Amino acid sequence: MNATPRLLIAYAHPDDESFGLGGLIAKYVARGVEVDLICATNGDVGTIAPEMMNGHATIADVRLAELDCAAAKLGLHEVIKLGYKDSGMMGSPDNAASSSLWSAPVADVTRRVVEVIRRTQPQVVITFNKYGGYGHPDHIAIQRATTQAFTLAGDSTYATGQAPYRPQKLYYSNILKRMLQVNILRLRAQRKDPRRLGRNQDIDMMAILDHCEPIHAAINISAYHEAWDEASACHASQLGGGFPRLPMRLRKRLLPWQGFTRVYPAPKHNRLDERDLFAGVTLDTPVTA
Repeated sequence: MNATPRLLIAYAHPDDESFGLGGLIAKYVARGVEVDLICATNGDVGTIAPEMMNGHATIADVRLAELDCAAAKLGLHEVIKLGYKDSGMMGSPDNAASSSLWSAPVADVTRRVVEVIRRTQPQVVITFNKYGGYGHPDHIAIQRATTQAFTLAGDSTYATGQAPYRPQKLYYSNILKRMLQVNILRLRAQRKDPRRLGRNQDIDMMAILDHCEPIHAAINISAYHEAWDEASACHASQLGGGFPRLPMRLRKRLLPWQGFTRVYPAPKHNRLDERDLFAGVTLDTPVTA
């Protein structure tokens, strides 16, 4: 029996969970959902100012300590750290390292995600969209592995030494077009180039907009912006880059939603039809193949 609502998020880096889904996680934890997180990499290729090391021996130590802080703030049930080395943006030499997530065989990463799904038995799974949010290779790698694992976890012929278990719903996280458009207008008003953002100027908001997928679920997180910011603040070493944020008052008013593409069950129409990721979920019956 699986009467507890469970959500599994499969993301790539320490900070993805907070910067991307902090409001959503806080909301579902407050509702009594057990939220587990797969963090695929150690964040060791991230850029950190020397003063941010705070006595830690490595960048990975800093990033994972920040993840532990955010997990405590958000009330995550479990954080599963797969330990892959970071990849850089497309074309980075870091991507060729055999220990990087981008170079890891997809079948190997998929198996590890299947093992987590079968052990934690979530009804709902979230990962990145096909573009990996903003085109990061690590995001794309964990998206591909999670999408395959979602199906394979319920396949009794796929052996991991565990009983098969199939979650009921799979979503891709997506940035609402409205949010992107507001930020693009804001950047242009400030005479900034929306195609060159972040510390390394390698985040292209126009490409992100072009790769947005249909939104089928919009979750109101307007009451959880403060919790979102508290968790994000844990990742202090990474707050120098990323997307521009509106003041809190405007964010709550203009951007009260986080949007998701429903991959399974496949929607009949590409339109918004859900306000809850657990809509239609059965909590008391394990789903197996």
